[in-house]
This record gives sequence, structure tokens and C-alpha cells, in this order.
Amino acid sequence: MQVLIVKTSSMGDVLHALPALTDAMRAIPGIRFDWVVEEGFSQIPSWHPAVDRVIPVAIRRWRKNWFGPEARQQRCDFKRKVQERSYDIVIDAQGLMKSAALVTRIARGSKHGLDCKSAREPFASWFYNHRHKIDKQQHAVERIRELFAKSLGFEKPQNKGDYAIATHFLSHPPTDAGQYLVFLHATTRDEKHWPEKNWRELIQLIAPTGMRIKLPWGAAHEHQRALRLAEGFPHVEVLAKLSLQQVAEVLAGAKTVVSVDTGLSHLAAALDRPNITLFGPTDPGLIGGYGQNQHAITSSDHCMASISANEVFALLQKL
Repeated sequence: MQVLIVKTSSMGDVLHALPALTDAMRAIPGIRFDWVVEEGFSQIPSWHPAVDRVIPVAIRRWRKNWFGPEARQQRCDFKRKVQERSYDIVIDAQGLMKSAALVTRIARGSKHGLDCKSAREPFASWFYNHRHKIDKQQHAVERIRELFAKSLGFEKPQNKGDYAIATHFLSHPPTDAGQYLVFLHATTRDEKHWPEKNWRELIQLIAPTGMRIKLPWGAAHEHQRALRLAEGFPHVEVLAKLSLQQVAEVLAGAKTVVSVDTGLSHLAAALDRPNITLFGPTDPGLIGGYGQNQHAITSSDHCMASISANEVFALLQKL
């Protein structure tokens, strides 16, 4: 059976779809997947053993100049690539108009997706041949697992979902695996940041333990923050700019991860690394870390500054 998955973004959402593939792989021998995903996250599906082909899409970039000649040509090329194969089933796990109208609609195959009461954007369900009711009051991973089970006709397993990507990185672990912590300090919304003062207090508390700390970053302002956090601490290393694959390799070798609510926190969870995620204005209930050894510290007043370094350090010591 050949299946096309439409799950384009964001990083966390893409990672949340992986356990559903593992369920299907174990329930239906020989099933294989192609996956349409935003170009920035195209490495992620390739880590799963059931994925044959990754088809990058650039909706975010095309929007900047939708009717320009380059964007129009790229959309034509994308459509041609999607239609190269006829699929037994097409599953739109995004549930948005952009995924339904721009991708699922043009794919060749029986189209499955969320019904109008389950999808984030109800009109997206118009583009599906089969619509499935999925309870919203469950973790995002479990919602996608249920959608795949109903779309592909198997019983959803009762066990915790398996991302099945950790082994991709375990074959070549870093030489210093297990000897360092990773602090994921960067996120998109200002109110989800943990104050730099708190990070530095935690770094100071860790110094006597002998553990080293690695700080990854993506954008230039995140690099500057990492440099400020590391200043004066010889046990802290600001990493070079890394690809997503390289960040995953660093995370896979970490003893423990401390993170704010960010996509890379979900990557740590997918790699089965012990992870402490700090939540202020966001609720970890339906979108928090899903996996082995995932721990959340939630501010009582929804303010990140209220989470103390001592509180985080105490949990780190237990881990």
C-alpha cells in the first residue's frame, strides 16, 4: 500500500505525526509513505523507516510573491511531482485550507481528513472523500494516530506512540554522548522566553556538578543571546550554526535537555531524551512533550519569570 501524507508544518506538528506512521507500519506489512512537508522541515520525515519519498513544498516562501514567475514555476513543478504517483490513500493530517486546497486536492488517490467539527479550519473537510471525527480533547500525537487508524482501517494501539527515529541517530552517537546537557533557550514568542537572568542562575548552579552545557541557536539574535548566557562560564559551549540534522545529533547525545516551549523541544522528545520543558503562557496539556522521560514545569501565574532556577535544578538533580 502506498500512502501520501500531507503534514507541512510546523516542526512540532511534523514530529507529532511520526508515531502514526509507526502504528501503520506495524499494523499493515509493506505499507510505504510519501510525505509533503514544508521545505524547512524536509529532513524530519526522512528519518522514519517507513518513508520512501519526501516532497518539499514552499507555501510560506511562495506567499511572499505568489504570482511572480519563479513562484508560479515552482508550484507547477511541485504539482507535477505530487502527481507522479497514484496513491491508495491520501491523508491530510494538517486540517487547514492551505493543505487541503493547495496539496490534498491535486493529489491522485482517495482523500482522507478530519471532519468539519474536528479540523481547525472546518472548510478544509470539503476537499476530502472520507471525513473522520477525531476528539479534540487529547494530545496532538493521539489525534493523528487516531486519524491514521481510521483512514487506513486498523485498530489504534493502546500503547504510547513510538516516533521510531531515535535509532537513526544511535548508530553514530557523538564521542561525548551522555556527558553534556543541552539548553534550548530560543522560541518565537517573547512571552515564552525564560529570562536570561534565570538561565544564567541555572548555569551557575550546574557548574559544580562538572556537567558541560551546549547552546544551539538558529537566527542571529538567538546567537547573541547564547553568547550572553555563556559569558564567563567555561563549562558552556555556544555551538556553531547547525542544520536540523546536526541539531538532532547533538540532542541525541545529551544526558538531559532543558527547553522552553519550542519546536526543538518536541525533537528532544522524539529522540527519547530526558527533557524538562518550561511553560508560562501556554498549556502543556494537549501540545506538551510526548514521549519517554518528558517533564513539564508550569508557571502558576502564566509568567515565565516566575519559574526559578532552583526549581529547575531540583528536577535536574532527580533526573
